[in-house]
Amino acid sequence: MDRKESARENGKHEEGTQSLTADGSLCGFESLHRLLQSSLRPEVFQEVSRVLLGTNCGSAVESINLPDPAKALSSEHDFDLQAFCFHADKELLREPRIVRVGLVQNSIALPTTAPFSDQKKAIFQKLKPIIDAAGASGVNILCLQEAWMMPFAFCTREKRWCEFAEPFDGESTQFLQDFARKYNMVIINPILERDLKHGETIWNTAVIIGNRGNIIGKHRKNHIPRVGDFNESTYYMEGNTGHPVFETAYGKIAVNICYGRHHPLNWLAFGLNGAEIVFNPSATVGELSEPMWPIEARNAAIANSYFVASINRVGTEIFPNPFTSGDGKPQHADFGHFYGSSHFSAPDASCTPSLSRHRDGLIVSDMDLNLCRQLKDKWGFRMTARYEMYADMLGRYVKPDFEPQVISDPLLHKDPSS
Repeated sequence: MDRKESARENGKHEEGTQSLTADGSLCGFESLHRLLQSSLRPEVFQEVSRVLLGTNCGSAVESINLPDPAKALSSEHDFDLQAFCFHADKELLREPRIVRVGLVQNSIALPTTAPFSDQKKAIFQKLKPIIDAAGASGVNILCLQEAWMMPFAFCTREKRWCEFAEPFDGESTQFLQDFARKYNMVIINPILERDLKHGETIWNTAVIIGNRGNIIGKHRKNHIPRVGDFNESTYYMEGNTGHPVFETAYGKIAVNICYGRHHPLNWLAFGLNGAEIVFNPSATVGELSEPMWPIEARNAAIANSYFVASINRVGTEIFPNPFTSGDGKPQHADFGHFYGSSHFSAPDASCTPSLSRHRDGLIVSDMDLNLCRQLKDKWGFRMTARYEMYADMLGRYVKPDFEPQVISDPLLHKDPSS
């Protein structure tokens, strides 16, 4: 029996399915898309994909072919490699504005018990061929995952992990600046930042590196989670950089770091400032957020008429000392499985299939930025929004004497016997 036939057995060979799932795969498959493709008849899969992934300019999102050197690197270093294309309608007065964007997801390279310097160097070495594949593919803008240069140790509440923090222009930025110059590539570098000019305060930061290797600016994470094992406020607090949009050689971009994706007004603010692509570098685990993952980014892309690029790390990171998080669960030594599944969403409600749920990967997409304005014209969300009404409501809400606008049924509390 081949794999497709096995997938259709719906629960038979249960023990085998469990063993395949232990590596972080989805019942032995890289992603939900590949599971469905293997399990459904082609005509059924096509219709299911239309509903799940939407259509771009009336057709399914197209896959594109990448250069052989990129494919060779993927094969040699065993990382998932996928590529797609978002079109826009042809315009009479504007030329297409096509930009090629890449996202990198990865697991850590050494156990968390290894010396910190060795861990960081090993991650650098691991990412070199993936970034080279992006360069060989002609990627214009590349984004890495949240705090890519370290294990996501913020569950432990142990302060020794602060040693991974570095200045915004430190080792990780310098490492990526070389690639930016080599490949004429804008690179988004999400790090644990140590602010040397303000008491060595630590921040969760994304550094924007220009295509000439220069530092354009930085953005600090606006919203800090306090849920489950995400004990991040032990290390850093809410950012102080607002909602900046960075005008690069390839378009206007913004970075909504991880937990900020749960806040619709955070997405809105980047859109009001003119973002055309918003990147969401993340580190999130399956038990907590996986059902939300494909929904929130797509909603943001639709509501704000821009592209969204979602990146999540992969793997299960085990720490030396067990910890608890005040949620009633017994002590444990890992965060859970980081499920990868990086993907792109477009303003027309279409999205790409995702990268692997358990392997390192690079996903590439061409996107015509003209699609942003075309969808603004089509749906008129900016024109029909009632910002003055929202501003008045929020202005009253933040005051101590705020009273909710609730109109009660006058008979609700009346004695029915009277």
